[in-house]
Order: sequence, then C-alpha cells, then structure tokens
Amino acid sequence: MFYLKDKQLAKEIVSKIKEFDVNLKFMHVCGTHQDTLVKHGLDVLLKECGVEIGQGPGCPVCVTTPKEIEEMLLLAKKGKTVTSFGDMINVPGETQSLQSMRTEGYDVRTVYGVEDAVSIAEKNKDLDVVFMAVGFETTAPSTAAVLLKNPPENFSILCCHRTVPFALKALLDMGEVKLDGLIEPGHVSTIIGTRPYEFISRDYHVPQVIAGFEPLDLLMSVWMLVKQIQHGKAIVENEYIRAVHPDGNVKAKKAIDKVFESGDIKWRGFPIIPKTGLILRSKFDVYDARKKFEDDLKELEGKELKEPEGCKCGELLRGLLSPKECPLFGNKCKPDSPIGPCMVSIEGSCNIEYRYTRKPFGQI
Repeated sequence: MFYLKDKQLAKEIVSKIKEFDVNLKFMHVCGTHQDTLVKHGLDVLLKECGVEIGQGPGCPVCVTTPKEIEEMLLLAKKGKTVTSFGDMINVPGETQSLQSMRTEGYDVRTVYGVEDAVSIAEKNKDLDVVFMAVGFETTAPSTAAVLLKNPPENFSILCCHRTVPFALKALLDMGEVKLDGLIEPGHVSTIIGTRPYEFISRDYHVPQVIAGFEPLDLLMSVWMLVKQIQHGKAIVENEYIRAVHPDGNVKAKKAIDKVFESGDIKWRGFPIIPKTGLILRSKFDVYDARKKFEDDLKELEGKELKEPEGCKCGELLRGLLSPKECPLFGNKCKPDSPIGPCMVSIEGSCNIEYRYTRKPFGQI
C-alpha cells in the first residue's frame, strides 16, 4: 500500500526517470516482483517513463518441467503418498494433474513445507511418502535441513530444486531478447547474497540491482539501473540492504552444500542449463526418490514430453512474450481451467495478469 510520503517519493523517482528520456527493457526474476508491478500498476507507469519490465524464469512452479510432473503422477499411480505445495498439485500434466488424481482416490496431499511431509512419514510408517522439492535457493535450505536430521527411511524427495545465477547466463547466451538491466530476486538473494551475480555484470556488461518487494523498492531499483546506464556502469547494486548481505545467509549456504551438488538440469522453456540443478549427494541416496523408485519410473525413460498444445509458457519464461500475447490467455486458459503452469502458480505471470486485469488476447 502506498502511503502519502511513499506517493510523494514515488512521484519524485518517476519524474527523475522521465528526465532521461530513456527507452529501456529490464527483466526481473521473481514472481513477487511481478505481483507488485501489476497489482500497483507500476508496469503501466514505468512504460510511460520509457521502461519496460518483463518477467523471466522466476517462478519455480513454472520452470518445473513436464517430465518432473509426470514423475510425480507416476509415483502416485504406483501407490506412493505424494506431497507438494498447492500450486504444484494443480499444474496439468500430459493428461491429468495431481489434483485430478486425488479426486480419483490416489494419495496426493497438499503440504505447506517439507516438514509436513516428514511428519506424515513419521506417523505412517507403512507409507512411502514422497515430497516434490520445488524452488530456488530460497527453499533449498529447508529441504537440506530436513535431510540433515535423518528423517524416516519411508520418506524421500523428488528433487526439482534449481539455482538462479547461471540460468540468467543461459538467458543472455541465448540472445533472444536484448536486456538493458536485471532486477534480481530479493528472496533468493537473502540466501546467496550479492556476489554470485557479479560475473554477469563483468562478463556481459549488464547492470543489476537486487530489489525488495514493496512498490517503492521496485521503483528505486529501476532508478538505480537507469543511473548505472547513464553513467556507463554495469555493477551489482543492492537496494534491498535491509535483508540482503553481500555474503548472504552463510548457515543456509553451508546446509545446501552439505546436501546438494550442482548439476545440469532442464528448465521449462529452456534447454539443459549447466550448473543450475541441485542434485542430492550420494550419501543421501536413501532419500532420493528417483533412485529409490527407479523401477517404478522406468516407463518414463526416453519418453518425449511436450508442452501443452498452444501453451506459450516457455516463451513467457524467456521474456519473449507477455501473457496477453498468448491466444489462450483468458480464453481457454484461466486459473480454474489452466493449460500451463504460468496460469496456475500465484507467482506465474499469467495468473498475476488475470487476477489484476482479466483481459484476454485481442481485447483492449
């Protein structure tokens, strides 16, 4: 919410940006940033200032691949108790979702965190409980902390954790969209700090600002990027100093390093991106659902899994389109009947756009 003093400061920031008469394209990598932009009309306001801001691959549910979803669906069919966050359970697979499987009687449970899944396993020793571990560096420490406490052996995770910095490198290397600056995610940065982004500014000469989630945070981050560009700089600046330290959360990073190693992984809409997957270390194989239930998952080996017909989530995640440029948006694809994950997740650009504007393709 904007208070009077915030409105005055916002007007001052906007006025200063307009003075430079810019034509710039920025990208952020965070669903909460997108929510703030659209909810408060900042996307429209900034376009009037010559600044366009698109959402990149910052929604963890959205970047989870069709194969990972089919793995969970198959484990449910094989009699496992599968658990995950509510958004993930509603993402459509090839023919159905975990939610639709639950209505058919399969044991699919919504949890608020990995600890809830462990509790289910502790209370039901006769069940094989699988947690779909989705998210970036923000949620990975919770998964790591649970595994370091030696949970029951009837508990396992299907690891879908990913890391952000090298995904941005892949995006820039693809060269599909020219970006003048990056607004980096606040939640992720509280864990990893500012330093992991430095190679992007150094090697690609792209200005970056780590931003908080209030409207003024985003306006301020845009102003900081504009100033960098005007002065010919490309560095990592930290607008979110009240929460982000240059070294991040050291304890959380140590927990991640103890449990995971980096590996190559595919993202929805992207090819395999090197060094962006968090892979369980071999000492935690007993909790690795892919190894524990390898025989159950064999039927997915070599199977080609495609995006739903007409779905543009891949292009949205690469910053090539806006939600309203997808012909399915608001027509066939709505939150109560989603085609792709960007309409399911509350961090997805389509879901956010629909909640605050609800205008489908072709409507003004």
